[in-house]
Amino acid sequence: MNVRYHVELTQYERNELLALVSGGKHPARKLKRAQILLAADAGVGDEDIATSVWVGGSTVYRTKRRFVEGNLDLALSEEPRPGAERKLTGKEEALLVATACSSPPAGRARWTLELLADALVKLTAHESLSRETVRRRLAENDLKPWRKDMWCIPQVDADYVARMEDVLDLYAEASDPQRPVVCFDESPIQLIGEVRRPIPAKPGQIERYDCEYRRNGTANLFVFLDVNRPWRKVKVTERRAAEDFAACMRDLTDVHYPKAERIRVVLDNLSTHSAGALYQTFPADEARRVLRRLEFHYVPKHASWLNMVEIEIGVLARQCLDRRIESYMRLVAETAAWEKRRNAERARINWMFTTEKARAKIGRAYPKPTAASDPRQRVKTSVTSY
Repeated sequence: MNVRYHVELTQYERNELLALVSGGKHPARKLKRAQILLAADAGVGDEDIATSVWVGGSTVYRTKRRFVEGNLDLALSEEPRPGAERKLTGKEEALLVATACSSPPAGRARWTLELLADALVKLTAHESLSRETVRRRLAENDLKPWRKDMWCIPQVDADYVARMEDVLDLYAEASDPQRPVVCFDESPIQLIGEVRRPIPAKPGQIERYDCEYRRNGTANLFVFLDVNRPWRKVKVTERRAAEDFAACMRDLTDVHYPKAERIRVVLDNLSTHSAGALYQTFPADEARRVLRRLEFHYVPKHASWLNMVEIEIGVLARQCLDRRIESYMRLVAETAAWEKRRNAERARINWMFTTEKARAKIGRAYPKPTAASDPRQRVKTSVTSY
């Protein structure tokens, strides 16, 4: 091939191409064009460039031509390709999307690409449609009808909003040692032992363990998290009955916060999370003594994400519990070691969701007042003081 186009790069263009080929993720074609231009600028012949870059001579020729007649961006980019005409019209694509979002045929749990192709053939004049055509059109609309997510869909009513804003306002308050805010929740865990000894990792081989395991019962983790201090506490129990909840609340007042005037506790709506649990466990005077220093703030139903301790439980699960723990005693030792290390690191939850952001984000879902509000009218909240 006769050399008609001579590539002469400026220092800026040369530096840009060198940065392109030396790192980062880029399309392979773009990298090859950059290599062609750098080699041509260095005076390498077309045949040698084609051999070293593993491209055809016509590719070298076109790249140099697009650079000389155009610019660097034009030489690195793709030329427009005519391609085949789209098989589905706009109305047919809309019909495909509507079908994919509808219920699947009787006897089928979900739509597949083949089922959608067959359905569209019946609804249009096409004699056949490939699954690839259907897949590409669905991908353009970010649709995967064969996938489902299980989700808890809350009902955002007045009670939901009142409890949510009550908890968010608590999180936004300045730290007060006499009135600490503590998030509380529990998490069950299975005790699982090995049937066969795992094979340790070594160079070139990851650790291996047997798929068979031995179930050694269950345990429960009660987790406390101070909203304004880098402190958390994990208490391991054999169960999570009302008596265990009552014991945790007494620990909160007598052991963890003995000098606090009132402890605001954020918790969910589990049936055992009530003042009655303390009367069920302790004598009346003892239950009343503990409850006088507690103030319960309940998150809305189906809104456990508002409880900050849920994030901490997720961290605990990833860092400590993501393995087989065979016994109650080992679980106690491992969670205590995790708790000590995390407290020493002074780790805290960076909570950023506020009442103002809630009103901006889900304000349209807020209930609409039925009449003008009376400033003298009393409003019921989720705060339970004793």
